[in-house]
Amino acid sequence: MSRTAKRQLVLYSRKAHERGLTAAFGGNLSVRSGNLVFIKATGAVMDEMTEEQVAVIDLSGKQVSGVRPSSEYRLHLAVYRARPDVRAVAHLHPPYSIVASTLLEGELPIITPEAEIYLKRIPIAPFRPAGTEELAEVTAEALKKTDAVLMAKHGIVTVGRSLREAFYKAELVEESAKLWYLSRK
Repeated sequence: MSRTAKRQLVLYSRKAHERGLTAAFGGNLSVRSGNLVFIKATGAVMDEMTEEQVAVIDLSGKQVSGVRPSSEYRLHLAVYRARPDVRAVAHLHPPYSIVASTLLEGELPIITPEAEIYLKRIPIAPFRPAGTEELAEVTAEALKKTDAVLMAKHGIVTVGRSLREAFYKAELVEESAKLWYLSRK
């Protein structure tokens, strides 16, 4: 599983950058396998990801690999604890979603049938500083009843039974944010 998880993280990290869902050092993806979490290493750039830049930690946060995990590892672990059914987490910084999180309160409106089917609702978690336990807590709490959340002034988190599922839910969130923003005119 470790080789497969690393390949998936590289593939979807690069796709996230190519599709404008994140830039530079921003964002991180993870895959859970048993008691281990494979996650982007700290300082890795999404469109240049390699298998060597995948960190491995256990569910308590203990580093298992030789590379350090992303500073948002607490966020990923909190989501896995809150949602035992989840096997992958996508945390990205898509521009329309970030803008929507600064202009809206409560939830991002669901506009398309696909978003209704796959996401149902997209709450907005209150702002908390990046990389903190507080951010991890408010985001995991919001994800207890949905598969997608906007984090105020920060980005999005989506979850799935696979990294592919979490990734495409992230695309749906950004499409929803873009359509909402464009409809405001």
